Amino acid sequence: MATNFKNAIVPAIGTSPVTVATSGSGSRLTIIGLSLTNVTGASVLASIQINDTVAGVSAYYIQNTVVPQNQSLRVVSNGEKLILGPSTQVIITANTASSLDLVMSYVEII
Repeated sequence: MATNFKNAIVPAIGTSPVTVATSGSGSRLTIIGLSLTNVTGASVLASIQINDTVAGVSAYYIQNTVVPQNQSLRVVSNGEKLILGPSTQVIITANTASSLDLVMSYVEII
């Protein structure tokens, strides 16, 4: 079983859904840190969905959570972990164009 530590760095997330990570059909992801930073001068609403492509279901991890202007929201931190099974996606959206930067640390287990 291979274990790979990875980062996802995605700037300028806006109103179109952005898939920031996808686990393969034979792998799992453990998200060990996820931060969203509002790079605008106004508050932004952020949403994160988890989409299981095999089961055909998705759910919000957070929905329309306020990220104040020029500040960061630590969505996964302080030892918390988000474990994703095979063929699962993490999708981010905001209510304002090009408003959020994402930094995510995760472990991929193949």
